[in-house]
Amino acid sequence: MSESILNIARARPTGPDQGLVPAAALHVEVIADLVCPFCYIGKRRLDLAMRAVQGPSDVSWYPYQLNPDMPEDGMSLHDYLSMRFGSPANVEPVLEQLAADAREENIDFRFDRIEHVPNTLRAHQLMYLAETQRLDQSALAEELMTAFFRRGEDIGNTEILVELGARHGLLPADIDRVIDEDSARQIVLSREAQVRSSGIAGVPGFLLNRRLLVIGAQDSDSLVNAFDRAMFGEGNDAIISPALH
Repeated sequence: MSESILNIARARPTGPDQGLVPAAALHVEVIADLVCPFCYIGKRRLDLAMRAVQGPSDVSWYPYQLNPDMPEDGMSLHDYLSMRFGSPANVEPVLEQLAADAREENIDFRFDRIEHVPNTLRAHQLMYLAETQRLDQSALAEELMTAFFRRGEDIGNTEILVELGARHGLLPADIDRVIDEDSARQIVLSREAQVRSSGIAGVPGFLLNRRLLVIGAQDSDSLVNAFDRAMFGEGNDAIISPALH
């Protein structure tokens, strides 16, 4: 597992010089899906933890699909929840707990507005486009997650992705191109396959300075502790997993 996930990190640029991360700097690679409620909560906790970082830092995103076999046009929320949880009685406490956890991070999950669960491959292709243009992927991820979880928008729909991407400096023509391009699709799928081959079966995940892997929507204090270990701790490039608790 360690060798594979480290190869993923080493294959990607970590700064303007695309060199190794300096010892006192922090590079975070977020492994997440954009319709994963725990990823949204984890992203907000990461945002808070990043405020404690005094030195140079940057955050990039890696694709993961919770539902890789989702039909291209997605499916209704009712059908999806029935498939995952069975009867409505099983779903209600899960959604209530998620909403409670989200409120602690100032997120208002509006499950009542979500009618459709999308295939997120196109959204990940949009995130890849933001990466190639050196735009803020975290800001775009926030936009996509907000659109889905708070407004119930279909972030698998190209027209919606064009609208959301344009708010972050992406040109509609570029968005259409990268969504239609088979090469961009294959890059996203290849990266996700590398993640899965490393043994990661759940998200969010946070790969810190290519040496420490934190799994789950950990609280911000735990993330800050992990940052310190990744930046200043002793040891080699071995991945430590599962995450701190």
